[in-house]
Amino acid sequence: MSELAAEVRKRARHRCEYCLLPQALFRRPFHIEHIIAKQHGGATDLDNLALACWQCNLKKGPNLSGIDPQTGLLVRLFHPRQDQWAEHLELQQSATALERIEIVGLTPVGRATVRLLDMNEELRQAIRFELSR
Repeated sequence: MSELAAEVRKRARHRCEYCLLPQALFRRPFHIEHIIAKQHGGATDLDNLALACWQCNLKKGPNLSGIDPQTGLLVRLFHPRQDQWAEHLELQQSATALERIEIVGLTPVGRATVRLLDMNEELRQAIRFELSR
């Protein structure tokens, strides 16, 4: 593993910087993700890299924006280097399933990110619930 990748993993505390799931629960290593994709001019440096679980990374792809489901407006996505997670996102007990914890977007940025990255896929909600016990 490169020094840069090791630094990204350490800074993220070995958790996905989008959905917060820990690497230790998964066999597949999490991805070192370009927040601003290389195809959009994003650099391969510490300020533009994030640790992302495979699902968040594959759903995000090169996207920089998404649709806020509440307003229907196009907004930028959550940026792990510039945004504070708790300002845009929070964990909540699911309103529809007692043994599920979902991520709720608190802002247009948060809501668009939750939707685009499919952060509330059923298995991820169940894992978050088990971790909270």
